[in-house]
Amino acid sequence: LQKTLILLQVTLSVVVGKTLMILFPNAMKRYILKLGEKSRMNENPKFSYENWGPTFFSFKYLLFVLKVKWKRLEDEALEGHPAPNTVVMTLSGEVRRLLDFMQDNRPLILNFGSCT
Repeated sequence: LQKTLILLQVTLSVVVGKTLMILFPNAMKRYILKLGEKSRMNENPKFSYENWGPTFFSFKYLLFVLKVKWKRLEDEALEGHPAPNTVVMTLSGEVRRLLDFMQDNRPLILNFGSCT
C-alpha cells in the first residue's frame, strides 16, 4: 500500500512538473535554479542549467525518485529493533549491505562526515 501511494504521489508530481515546464518554461527554470541554490549545486561551475535542468520531471527522474523512496521504506530504524541492513557503496564502488561489514562479536561503528 505504501509503495502504491508513493507511486501515485511521485507520478502526480512529475506530471504536474512536466506540464508546468511546458506551459511556463521560464518560471520553472527560475524555480529549479532556486532549488539548485538550496543544494549549493549552482556553486559548481561545471554544472549549467542546460545540462541538468531538463532532466527534472523526465521518465528517468520518475524512476530514480521512486527507487529512492521505495528503498527508504526498508530503512526504518526503530529503537530496540534490529538495525536496517541498507545498501551501501564501498570506496571502490562495490555495492554491499551494511551488515556485511560485521565481524564476529565486534561492534560495527558508523562514522558519518562530509567534505566540501
